[in-house]
Amino acid sequence: MFPRNAEVVIIGGGVIGASILYHLSKRKIKAVAVEKNELASGSSGACDGLIFLQSKKPGPHLQLALESKARFEHLQEELDLQLEYRNPGGMIIIEDEDELKVMDSFVEEQRNTGLDVSILDPHEAREMEPSLSEALSGATFSPLDAKINPILLTLAFISSAQRFGSKAFTDCEVTGIEVKSGRVRVVHTTRGKIETSVAVNAAGAHAPSIGKMVNVPIPIKPRRGQLLVTESVPPMVTSGILSARYIVAKFNSTLEKPQKGGISIDQTYNGNLLLGATREFVGFDKRTTYVGIKNIATHTSRVIPQLKDIHIIRAFAGLRPYTPDGLPILGKVEGIKGFVMAAGHEGDGVALSPATGALIAELIDIGSTHIPLDEFALERFHS
Repeated sequence: MFPRNAEVVIIGGGVIGASILYHLSKRKIKAVAVEKNELASGSSGACDGLIFLQSKKPGPHLQLALESKARFEHLQEELDLQLEYRNPGGMIIIEDEDELKVMDSFVEEQRNTGLDVSILDPHEAREMEPSLSEALSGATFSPLDAKINPILLTLAFISSAQRFGSKAFTDCEVTGIEVKSGRVRVVHTTRGKIETSVAVNAAGAHAPSIGKMVNVPIPIKPRRGQLLVTESVPPMVTSGILSARYIVAKFNSTLEKPQKGGISIDQTYNGNLLLGATREFVGFDKRTTYVGIKNIATHTSRVIPQLKDIHIIRAFAGLRPYTPDGLPILGKVEGIKGFVMAAGHEGDGVALSPATGALIAELIDIGSTHIPLDEFALERFHS
């Protein structure tokens, strides 16, 4: 039965919304999640499963990632469901001397904050991952980086929340949010209205449309990421692999080299390789393109030459919720009591989902968080 009231309504059925629902339910808070399509039908169902710490900016972003990683260590046992979680470490490959200079500085800054990460020369990198090209300039490696199945993770959060009595509804689009005397009062959906005092905007790339319902501008844009899936093959890579160009593209677009492209490589439990990814501002267009597929195949096979002999079996694309500074938007929104943001993670939603869910639940329950969310506040874009 569709509820007529709830303490909290979470808008969005991706991994962030699912994690918030679960962590609220653990605190015995009556919460409802509503999703206009199916669970994990957005970014959470159209991405790889890499959990990278060394791709995060030193400071609050990395602190949030470390908090998540600590939770991932026991999450599969806690949820009592298979998540395909593994901790093989992660590698960021470096293809030229300019990137090496940047990564030297980046790694030093991360190590100063306590992250276990090191620079490898080309020989050391190929000793760890023999399939890598001999043309690389080096790599970074962190034993803390991990992998997970993002769809299983999302569904596990929802399933565990339901065991605590929380509810999630699909095919349920939010059509309006009623605010009276500066406070959220009602969330209107295509299945009926829910009286509530808290609405959490966890709508990912669609978060701005939810913001408009309460006259709050939200600087999130959809950024398309196309990925390729190969046939299942024997183990080819152990680590999750990103390129230094991924970090450059995420945090300093002026240094981006579109003609060469960044990469991500993840071999799944079943042996399929997930190869990515494009980073395109094309609105809400989720189609794959010939150019995108060709670029991914070209760039990844440049790094792992053996890929040239492996068949691609399908391609897909997802929309990453991009913010101008590469950080998510988390926390209460000034001027509207009960309106809470939890969106804008771009490609970090899976990696940051346990910490995000726990912190937003903590904020709603007691009004503050043990990790300050000031750096992630929406208001940082207004000043």
